[in-house]
Amino acid sequence: MAILKFRAYFEEDDSIYRDVAAKHTQSFLDLHFIILKSFEFDSKHQATFYRSNDHWQRGREISIEKYDKPYKAEPLIMSATTIGSEIRNPNEKFIYVYDFTRNWTFLVELISVSKDENPKLSYPAIIRSEGIAPSQYGTKSILGDRFVDIEEKYDLSKGVEGFSEEGEAADTDAEPEEESGADEKEDV
Repeated sequence: MAILKFRAYFEEDDSIYRDVAAKHTQSFLDLHFIILKSFEFDSKHQATFYRSNDHWQRGREISIEKYDKPYKAEPLIMSATTIGSEIRNPNEKFIYVYDFTRNWTFLVELISVSKDENPKLSYPAIIRSEGIAPSQYGTKSILGDRFVDIEEKYDLSKGVEGFSEEGEAADTDAEPEEESGADEKEDV
């Protein structure tokens, strides 16, 4: 059985990508779910794949369902379309669009075909993750949830003791420096 390995790039930053593997007999719906899982997205929104070429132009759609929009050609349905049936060359490319309001776009390309199935993996599988995935609904930091702990530990709000306005003297008990300057002039 052929194992197809795909690389899904985040369209806005090609240093963020996920490698996923699927059996050629699995459906595009399986590929859809493993890409979402690899980028830590939920599966609550509409999605579609487009067949593509080397210039990343959109071709025929492979959708979860037929959406209420005009089509040049009837879309294929993800659950009824096997991945292997749409692989026509060793560098096959697809554009994957998720959540049509936010328009998350991923460039998906076939990077290898293998006859050897890894018995340790349950297909489809996530093989590799590079870069910090974009946050589906807001901001995501390297620290993740731990940032809240840091924010509570160190109160960084304005006006807290220890912070002063730029240009203000931090220590009001300091003596004026005019006296020391006057002594230096007398010695000359």
